[in-house]
Amino acid sequence: MRPVESSDKMQRVHSDIRGEVYQKALAMERAGEKILKLNTGNPACFGFTMPESVRRALLDNADRAVAYCDPQGMPEARQALLAYHRGRGIQDITADDIFIGNGVSELAPMICSSVLSAGDELLMPAPSYSLWSNAAYLAGGRPVFYTCDEAAGWYPDLADMERKITSRTRAILLINPNNPTGQVYAPALVEDVAALARRHGLLLISDEIYDRLIMDGAPFRSTAALAPDLPVVTLNGLSKSHIICGFRCGWAVVSGPAALTAALRDCLMRLSALRLCGNALTQLVIPAAMDDEQSTRAMLEPGGRLYEQRAAACRAMDALDCIRYHKPQAAFYVFPRVKDPGKIRDDRRFAVDLLQAKRILLVPGSGFDWPTPDHFRLVLLPEPETIYQAIMDIGAFLEGYRQ
Repeated sequence: MRPVESSDKMQRVHSDIRGEVYQKALAMERAGEKILKLNTGNPACFGFTMPESVRRALLDNADRAVAYCDPQGMPEARQALLAYHRGRGIQDITADDIFIGNGVSELAPMICSSVLSAGDELLMPAPSYSLWSNAAYLAGGRPVFYTCDEAAGWYPDLADMERKITSRTRAILLINPNNPTGQVYAPALVEDVAALARRHGLLLISDEIYDRLIMDGAPFRSTAALAPDLPVVTLNGLSKSHIICGFRCGWAVVSGPAALTAALRDCLMRLSALRLCGNALTQLVIPAAMDDEQSTRAMLEPGGRLYEQRAAACRAMDALDCIRYHKPQAAFYVFPRVKDPGKIRDDRRFAVDLLQAKRILLVPGSGFDWPTPDHFRLVLLPEPETIYQAIMDIGAFLEGYRQ
C-alpha cells in the first residue's frame, strides 16, 4: 500500500504563528526553559481576564446551550449583533444577514469556499494575517497580494491594488484595523478602495475584528457603512475585545443589494447548516458582551493595560537605533523593520536564533506574507516592564547579529 498523499491544496498552507519556530519553543519549554511568547495575540496568557458581564452570562445561562441552535446563530445573539452593526452605520441589514461561527477562523474558509472557484483570485494585503491566504488556498483559489506601503503609514497602495486585478479576481480583502501593523485606515482611503471595487464589480471582504481596540481617537468607519451599494462581508468577533479567545466567537455580516448577494448568502447558509451550528455556549455571552463597552474601553485609556503596554514598547523601540516602526493605533501588535536589511537574509532563521539566544518567541515577517526578510511582528501583551525589557533584549541581539 502506498503512503497517503497530501492534497495539492495543502502545498502552500502555512501557520508561522504556531509553526516550526513555535514548536521549537515548546520543546525548549519541555526541557525547562522559560520562553516569552510574543507570537500570538492571546491575552489570557498574560493575565487578562474576561469581563464579569461575560462570566455571568455564561454561568447563568449554560443550560440553554445544550441543544443545537439555529445554524446561523441564536436569535438573541444575532439581534445584539444587528444593533451593534447598525450603530456602526451599516444600514438595510437584518438578523438574517448575520452568520455566527466558531471564530473568524472558521468563517474565512467558508467565505472563500463560497466565492472562489479553482484558480480564482482573492486580492489581499501584504503584510497580511495568514488565515486569509490559507483560506484562499484551501478553497482552490489563489491569494494575490497588494502592497501596503510602510512609508505611507502602512496604507494600501491603491495603484498596486488596481494593477493586480485580473479577470479571475473575485474579491478585495481589507483588514482594518490591521494585523500585523496595528494601523487604522482613514475613511477616505476605505472609500477609495470601495470605488475601485465598484469599477471592477468586486466583492469587498472587511475583517474588522479589532474595531473595538482603537486608541487615541483614530478615525474608523466600517467598510459596509461607507459602501452601502456594494456587496460587503464584514467580519468581527469577541476573542480580543472581551478576552475570550478560547470561546471561538466570531460572526459575518452580509450587506449590500440583495440581488448582488443572494448566491453568497445561500452558500453561507448551506455551509452553516453543514456544521449544524456554532458553539452555543459562546453565543450565550454575545448580548452581554455587546452591551459592555466599558470593560474594553478601560484597557485603551491612559492607565489601562493595552495603552500602557504600547507606551512601554514605543519607549523601548525609540531607544534603539537598530529598528524602525510605526506606532500602532489599534489592537496589540507592532510590525518593526530591521534598520540594516543586510543583517538578515532568512527571517525564520533569525527568529530561531533569537529564540535560542534570548528565549523570546516572535513571528518573522514572512509569516505574514511580507516578501523581504526585514520585518517581524511583536505582540504587546506582557506587562509594561516585561515588554520594555524584551524589546531591549531584541535590540541588543540585533546589534551584534548578522547572517
